[in-house]
This record gives sequence, structure tokens and C-alpha cells, in this order.
Amino acid sequence: MDFSFSEEQQLLRDALERFVAREYAFEKRCAIVRSAEGFSREVWGQLGEMGLLGLTIPQQHDGFGGTAVDTLIAMQAIGNGLVVEPYLASAVLGAGVVARAGTDAQCERLLPAAARGEQLLTLAHSEAGARYERAHVATRARRDGGRFVLDGRKAVVPWGAQADTLVVSARTAGDVRDAEGISLFLVDRAAKGLSVRDYRTIDGQRAAELALDAVTVDADAALGPLDHALPIVERVADIGAAALCAEAVGVMETLHAQTLDYIKTRQQFGQPIGRFQVLQHRAVDMFIHLEQSRSMALLAAVKADADDAAERARTVSAAKAHLGRSGRLVSQAAIQLHGGMGVTDELPASHYAKRLTMIDFQLGDADFHVDRFIALG
Repeated sequence: MDFSFSEEQQLLRDALERFVAREYAFEKRCAIVRSAEGFSREVWGQLGEMGLLGLTIPQQHDGFGGTAVDTLIAMQAIGNGLVVEPYLASAVLGAGVVARAGTDAQCERLLPAAARGEQLLTLAHSEAGARYERAHVATRARRDGGRFVLDGRKAVVPWGAQADTLVVSARTAGDVRDAEGISLFLVDRAAKGLSVRDYRTIDGQRAAELALDAVTVDADAALGPLDHALPIVERVADIGAAALCAEAVGVMETLHAQTLDYIKTRQQFGQPIGRFQVLQHRAVDMFIHLEQSRSMALLAAVKADADDAAERARTVSAAKAHLGRSGRLVSQAAIQLHGGMGVTDELPASHYAKRLTMIDFQLGDADFHVDRFIALG
């Protein structure tokens, strides 16, 4: 089987690598993280001009109709440069749900603008106490004439305070953990009754807690079939998990390269510490986990677009579990090989290690995905 990229994919990869190397230096990233919004609108616009934000948006809505493998290429570059802009939240999760569930009118209103970088989307699905279970939805939506009224809480919503439009899951029927009865709604960030608490996560990105108190939306804000939105959420979440695997590979690539460079130049007892065999063994362990992770991320990307839900879920869960554990090993080894410098905020290695930690916990940690893999048989 040929796992090489097509000519177009290789061109995309080269363009993104050049962009990260020239336009996203570590010092610039640190300044962006400290800014009021937590990301750069200028960089976001550049990503839109490059076509990255419309990579997987259907062609009829001004996108390129790309696959999960195309997303893998983008996410690896994002991981290489530790890019904080909300690509996963908006271009993968938010736009992914709208593209799969929206009406023609909803897609035409949101997706072309999202592809240009003028509309920031995010998926508000997780809730406190859910423990990654995607059917756990306590937020309620009730009909009020020709409208819906939403009440509930959403937790750790990626870039929830910066998004223009939130895709909010709410229960229109059934109990809290029922698979049926979940619906999706488009909620404007400025909607009356919506309270947002913005905060920075340990990896420098942003998340928010949402409180919906009698938030009223029109009937045409319903996204997809009422009561049957869970399969859409699960499919997009699997695509997002595969994208996170690709990002983790990009993070590990750079972290491994930085660590090798450090042990080749750091002097101890009159020689580079990289000459000590025990440190060579640690560096080789990092490389082995990186290469295994690269293979698993590619497998997850290939299967992420599969129509067979069970096959897709098993493969993505296997990859996410592997990347979570390998990411921990690689990040811990990098910090130890850097010595006391490894935990300092001034050194890029500590930021890469924090991102690997957060990737493990996004869209299900390693333990969750191991249990899910076993349950799928």
C-alpha cells in the first residue's frame, strides 16, 4: 500500500512548514498567547488566505472538500510550530458539524465566511461530570411556540469566548445519558441569556464555561435532525481526535529535534552529554515512540472518514490511546534530558510538553479510549 502524499498534499505540507518557520517564531507565539484574545487575527487571516481554513469545507461552500488525511498534514504543521490559533475548534469541529448537519441556507451563511476566516465556530458539547461520554447531555431545549429555549451548562468549550457562533448540543427528549433525544442548535455568541467565562489553559490556548439561562433561538437555528444528533457529534469528534493525533506527532517531532540538539551541545565533564550511552538510549526511546505514533496517526486519518462507525471508532480510539501514552513518555523524557531547564517557561520544550499533556485530555484521554476500544469488541 502506498502511504506517500500526493503532489498537492506535499505542496500543502511544504507551504505550511515554510509559514511556521518564517512567520511563527517562538517569541511571536508567546506574545500572541499573552494577547487579549489569545490568538492572532492577522495569523488567522493568513491561514484563510492560504486556504487552510477551507481545507475540508465542501467545494460548493467555497472550500476544497479535503479529507482527514489533508487535515493530518495541516495538524502536523500546527503541532510543529505549536500554533495556538483555533484551527481544531473552528475548521475541524465547528465547521465539520455544520457541513454534515446544516441546511443549504445554514451552510451558505456560515461556511464560506469560516473558510475566509471571517466566522469563528466552535462545538459546545462537553459538560461537567460527563467524563468524555458523548451521550451525556443535561442541557435542555424546549419548544416555545416557533422557537427553542435553552437552559444548561457547558464545560471546557474550546475558544468559546472568541467564537462568533456556537454549535450547542441540548436534550430535546429523554434522560441525561440517553443516546436518543440530543439536538444541535446554532447560538450567537452575543445571544441574550448566554454567559461566558473565558480562561487560559495550561498549554496557552483558551477555553470557556458557558451558562445558558433561557437562551432563545429561532426554529431555523436547529442544526440537523431533532433528537438524532449524537451520530453526527460522534463522527466529528472522531475526526477531531484523529486530527489531535496528527498534531501530537508534529509536537513530538519538534520536541525530539530540540532535545537531540540540546544533548549534542550541552557539555558535561568536558564532553557533550549526548555521548553518554544512557542518554542515547532515552533519545532512541523517544524516536521509537515518535515513529510508532506517526503510523497510528496516519491510520486514524485514513479511517476517520470511513462510513463504518464501528471501524472508525475502534481505529481512532486505538490511535488516541497510543498517542496519549507515547506523548507522555516523549514529553517526560525531553524534560529530563533538558535537566532543570526543561520546566522553565523560557524554554520551548516545556510548552511542547504542556501541549502534549492537553492533547491527551482533549476529546477523551488514553484510559477512556482504551475502554472504548475494548467495548467495541
